Amino acid sequence: MSSVRVLVGTHKGAFVCEADGKREKWTVNGPFFGGWDIYHVKGSQADPNRIYASQTSGWFGQVVQRSDDGGKTWFQPGVKVGEETPAWPPKPSNRFSYDTSEETGKPLTTHQWYDGTQHPWEFKRVWHFEPSPNDPNVVYAGVEDAALFKSTDGGESWHELPGLRGHGTGSKWTPGAGGMGLHTIMIDPKNPDRMFIAISAAGAFRTEDGGKTWTPINKGLRSNYMPDEDAEIGHCVHHMAMHPSRPDVLFMQKHWDVLRSDNAGDQWTEVSGNLPTDFGFCIDVHAHEPETLYVVPIKSDSLHYPIDGALKVFRSRTGGNEWEALDKGLPQQNCYVNVLRDAMAVDTLDDCGIYFGTTGGQVYVSPNGGDTWQPIADNLPAVLSVEVQTL
Repeated sequence: MSSVRVLVGTHKGAFVCEADGKREKWTVNGPFFGGWDIYHVKGSQADPNRIYASQTSGWFGQVVQRSDDGGKTWFQPGVKVGEETPAWPPKPSNRFSYDTSEETGKPLTTHQWYDGTQHPWEFKRVWHFEPSPNDPNVVYAGVEDAALFKSTDGGESWHELPGLRGHGTGSKWTPGAGGMGLHTIMIDPKNPDRMFIAISAAGAFRTEDGGKTWTPINKGLRSNYMPDEDAEIGHCVHHMAMHPSRPDVLFMQKHWDVLRSDNAGDQWTEVSGNLPTDFGFCIDVHAHEPETLYVVPIKSDSLHYPIDGALKVFRSRTGGNEWEALDKGLPQQNCYVNVLRDAMAVDTLDDCGIYFGTTGGQVYVSPNGGDTWQPIADNLPAVLSVEVQTL
């Protein structure tokens, strides 16, 4: 029987949860890196035992961690035992250097700050790891301040793909309320040179040549806070998702609005339909039903908790517009948690499992596509990310 491994990043460490294919009884291992923010933990499709974790703190900075045994043990790639970070200067595995002038050592470009002035790019943390589907040693990192980095040696060293920030709009990118993070990376499973990324609050972009050049894909997005509703960039995209069988069909949860594109992002259409509110952070697609979507509506952009204190996942079986509430097994009163952008995932078992984690430290699973829910863990630290591996 197949089994599943759920990788959970929290405000105070990483957790590895495991169960058989029934997904009824769970073991919870951790915390790994206790006390640290773990923004993202993700495993490789090419080698399920290879897992990458983003460990970060405001005091010690960013640390890349790797496991080669399915999360049992961890190490900093390319760093000798006893010489691990925290250290200054950072080891190559933890060094994310933006493009700089050889003469001055200063950044070649700046971006827009909250007050409209220009501000230097400052690396803060890795928001998202995306391993290559074909090579466990190739992994992409989306970082704050927004940029895309790549490693071809299993995280031992990193280099920026500067074509993204150099596209020509980088000087106009502005942080959202939570910073300016590149939080979504999707690789076309049929063409690894084509990728999609999303930045809060710059928008979505696509490359067709492995990251050398980029095209903004924000046509059709509308944001009330922007004077020019047809602006090329500036939209606060919260997350994107695709089904691997249809890489031209994209789904988006924006800062207000749920949307879809049927042409790889060239044009977006709102599909919020009958949702009670279309503000939220996460969105995902059923493993076997490309038109079945999941979102978690949150009351508003200032009140990041469920409507009426009742936690509900909403499902559309029609690719949007028509939505139904899924709440069996979820708390329906006095629940004021949030579900963050990288905190929802799906497995690929025959009866597709849906997973999400909350800022209240709960991790839930539905082993039947959302019809019913049960907790995997109840009292973890605030959950930042959830990923699942089908083994």
